[in-house]
Amino acid sequence: MEKNSSGCIKYWILICGILSVVFYLFHDLIGARAYPGYNWMAQAVSDLTAVDAPSSDIAGRFSHIHGIFSCVTCAFIFVVAKTLWNKASEKVLRLGIYLFTIMHWVSAIGYSLFPLTGSGYDGSFQSFVHVFVVTVLVVLLSIVSLILISAGGFKSGNKVLAWLAAAAFLLMFLGAAGSSAVPKEYFGVVERFSTYSAVVFTAVLAVCAFAKFKEA
Repeated sequence: MEKNSSGCIKYWILICGILSVVFYLFHDLIGARAYPGYNWMAQAVSDLTAVDAPSSDIAGRFSHIHGIFSCVTCAFIFVVAKTLWNKASEKVLRLGIYLFTIMHWVSAIGYSLFPLTGSGYDGSFQSFVHVFVVTVLVVLLSIVSLILISAGGFKSGNKVLAWLAAAAFLLMFLGAAGSSAVPKEYFGVVERFSTYSAVVFTAVLAVCAFAKFKEA
């Protein structure tokens, strides 16, 4: 019975991880089609779900589904992490995975409750929480979790996961730094380095957990 339960969780992790990326792409691509004049090279992904955006309804639906799959994926991995990465040398790696899971829940709940308007920060309580509470927490948790997963992965011999976490962190950093360095007409391009790095790494973590079940 225990083996069957583990096998079921293994496939759910993989499926939910992949679907989280698919629905984020839908939110970006289909949302852009519902936003007349939207320029993905110049505008942020978050513009699509702004409360006053013409694409808010359709993009928001896909974004919520993405958030559900991301949270479910990480919740499953959170539960089985101690079984899959059970060595003493993998303690730092597990801690990184736990923080990455918390980041997804903070992001999914926080941004749903406190979305921005299309004009960005407008001084309201909603905007304040979005920018200075939710965003700060998400950024800090993302950075710390990816560093811990990378460092813990190298320390414990999980080198593939470690390199991929390092790559996700680098892309996130390039996106954040590039957002203020590139011309405005390319803001959306570099901004997507940050957003997609966390989204894709969720699927990467799901695939690595799926593969790890064979060793556990």
